[in-house]
Amino acid sequence: MTDTRPDPDALLDELKQEELAAQRGRLKIFFGACAGVGKTYAMLSAARVRQQEGCKVLVGVVETHGRKETEAQLQDLEVLPPTRIEYKGHSLAEFDLDSALARQPELILMDEFAHSNVPGSRHSKRWQDVEELLAAGIDVYTTLNVQHLESLNDVVGQITGIVVRETLPDHVFDQAAEVSLVDLPPDELLARLAAGKVYIAHQAERAVKNFFRKGNLLALRELALRRTADRVDAQMRAYRADQSIKPVWHARERLLICVGHGPGTEKLVRSGKRLAASLDADWIAVFVETPELQGLSETKRSRIMKGLKLAQELGAETTVLGGSDLASTLLAYARTRNVSKLVVGKSAGNKLQRLWRRPLLEQLSLQANDVDVYVVAHELEDEQPQTRDGFNSLLFGEASRQQQRHGYLAAVLACIATTGVASLLAPIFELSNVVMVYLLSVVLVAVRFGRGPGVLASLLAVATFDFFFVPPRMSFSVSDTQYLLTFAVMFAVALIISQLAARLRFEATIATYRERRTRALYDLGRELAGALTANQIIDTAVSRLQPLFNASIVLFTPNSNEELRAENDSHAQADLGVAQWVYDKQQPAGLGTQTLPANAMLYLPLKAPMRNRGVLAVLPEQLDQVFLPEQQRLLETCAAQIALALERVHYVEVAQDAIVAMESERLRNSVLAVISHDLRTPLTTLVGLSSILAAGQVDAAKQADIAQSIQEESLRMNHLVTNLLDMAKLQSGVQLNREWQLLDDVVGSAVRACQRSLQQHQLQIDLPAGLPVLEYDAVLIERVLVNLLENAAKYTPPGSHITLGASCEGATMRVCVQDDGPGLPAGQEQKLFDKFSRGNSESTTPGVGLGLAICRSIVEAHGGVIQAANLKPHGAAFSFTLPVRAMPALPGEEEIKA
Repeated sequence: MTDTRPDPDALLDELKQEELAAQRGRLKIFFGACAGVGKTYAMLSAARVRQQEGCKVLVGVVETHGRKETEAQLQDLEVLPPTRIEYKGHSLAEFDLDSALARQPELILMDEFAHSNVPGSRHSKRWQDVEELLAAGIDVYTTLNVQHLESLNDVVGQITGIVVRETLPDHVFDQAAEVSLVDLPPDELLARLAAGKVYIAHQAERAVKNFFRKGNLLALRELALRRTADRVDAQMRAYRADQSIKPVWHARERLLICVGHGPGTEKLVRSGKRLAASLDADWIAVFVETPELQGLSETKRSRIMKGLKLAQELGAETTVLGGSDLASTLLAYARTRNVSKLVVGKSAGNKLQRLWRRPLLEQLSLQANDVDVYVVAHELEDEQPQTRDGFNSLLFGEASRQQQRHGYLAAVLACIATTGVASLLAPIFELSNVVMVYLLSVVLVAVRFGRGPGVLASLLAVATFDFFFVPPRMSFSVSDTQYLLTFAVMFAVALIISQLAARLRFEATIATYRERRTRALYDLGRELAGALTANQIIDTAVSRLQPLFNASIVLFTPNSNEELRAENDSHAQADLGVAQWVYDKQQPAGLGTQTLPANAMLYLPLKAPMRNRGVLAVLPEQLDQVFLPEQQRLLETCAAQIALALERVHYVEVAQDAIVAMESERLRNSVLAVISHDLRTPLTTLVGLSSILAAGQVDAAKQADIAQSIQEESLRMNHLVTNLLDMAKLQSGVQLNREWQLLDDVVGSAVRACQRSLQQHQLQIDLPAGLPVLEYDAVLIERVLVNLLENAAKYTPPGSHITLGASCEGATMRVCVQDDGPGLPAGQEQKLFDKFSRGNSESTTPGVGLGLAICRSIVEAHGGVIQAANLKPHGAAFSFTLPVRAMPALPGEEEIKA
């Protein structure tokens, strides 16, 4: 009898969930196919109704897009003023989360649920703001378009040709308390668009040509309707489970395919797929493991695995059920999943079995009052001898022929022993009581050795009881016909008890096997959760999976170039090329798959939520240990846990590196501030003394030399401090004073500023005639040129050639400083632009590595790019670009042209 009582743990968890839900606010989503269907209008209308009922309503964010009817709905509603956030020199309006939490409204309106917040906000996404509002007990109304759902984002992109960047995780949508579909037929939406009720005129015209085509709108509408229907279906199934409603509600078509071991299994699966496609319904393929199927041959077991695999490839949800009765188990599962149609295959069955047990189809027809049963005809199978296969070895250990012989031998010995005991009891007790001793021995044999020995023990018990105890003794003849009834009842009772005992033994073994699998998953998850490095994860995975699947395990992980390497001792048969293909394609390959099935190993990708983390290679010693449906699911679950653990460790390392980089940056900024402050005062003094010495107020003999030395050192230190100060200023943002001017002017002033540094070098200026006028900050660009020229002079020997040139390249002007010196360290061309980075860290050349970092900050602030490269056969080149724009007409020029 099936236990239908509710699970206490499930009830307790449900109560906890209800308690948490009561403390949170309720989220209602106004869901639509696209912009313009009226989601915001519907949200505002519902909010006004709540306000009339006495609810305190606050408008957090509402985008009216200039629609008059929507703006009219905002009347009498309190609107929360936005906060201003500075981003890239612009002040942008954003939702003020802190003010909303401080006001504590009962209901707040948050338009455009998938909106991305301005960098610098507390949360990167608006739905995260909504989560905080809900956690504070505030109800939220919001709007969402179907193209913003993460799971449908790529589908919408294929349909419309437009990829939507702002997406919302599906679990946020599914957790909403209520979803209200706002629908509008495509023709009405296009009419609204033409009337300017969606976008303004020029935007509407462009939208009709691109996104708002009728075909796109039809497809988006279907996606929105289907997604809403999926949510409603899930809610209905949850309600049926909560209320313990057993009858199926035919609200939506769902098929259940019963996969068997007959020769028409694949035909059954394909027929089920076609039926599901014609009904546009979800479908599930199941196999029910019953005690009667434990003796299946290897051929029949292989048909089951192929049928489930084919169903999975065709898009079905597959599962393996356990139960003592096939029909009852199928119908119970069908009702829990609200299945409307059950598809089974037609089978001739065994004629002897039909005498005492009805065929599956007949049982389903009698019991399935609320489920339609479909039968798929197929060819009949040839009877084959049934042999115990690897699955039973997996469940019952090595059930060899010798062990089976031991069971039958034990049945004989048990009968002999029972006869001896009964001979001692016969003079004392009635024969009806002696029969109980035989029944006890039959039960013990069936429980210990299974069905076959139990049946043999039943036959022997009847025979020995008749031969030794029923008059006339020592003969099989019966003097009293009443004993014939005793024999029949005794044999029937013994046979039934042996069958029940064998079935209980099978079910207990199945439960033990599943508990062992669950325990293995628990142990693997616990050890992976405690692993702190990738090597620990790999060692744990290999040590756990090898005995679990009786297989050799090899783990491959990628390097920085996305090339795989074997992390543990690689097996001789592990193919790195196959593993690399599996990693790149994120599909399984090798043994038992459609790709390279001749390979001896099975290769599975380690898929994590963010990306593929490696490949798991398995070399099983017995195929049944890996390719049975239950074992396949166990292996896939283990691979998913390993991938999650590897991704967790990876992001822990990323977070640690980020923390170290932030601390290093903070330290460098502190050093900059200290040096800038402590060196400014003595530098001013040195410059003043050098001016006095240059005026001749000391001993005339040493006046000139001392003055020149002090002045050179002072200017050098002043240049250092200037760089430090400039870098400190740039850390807080570059403020540009753009003006329209020629490049020649700033080049001339930069060359004059570097005259002392360039005394021992040959400078060539190459500025072609006709260079356009640019809009830039002359002071900062002069600073860039000075740093590049001094850098070239500093790191090239005296007499070297330095060239400063410029050229136009389309919409940009490129300025380049080249030299014929020793060049740059290989591989560090771009690293030189980092703060405190120098080509030779122990060089005697003065400097702290800030000049090029300052250049990059200034150039990027102008919208340009700065680069460094080595020249052949030697030398280095530093170049940067500036945008070229059309110069606006000066006042009075338009009148002259007219």
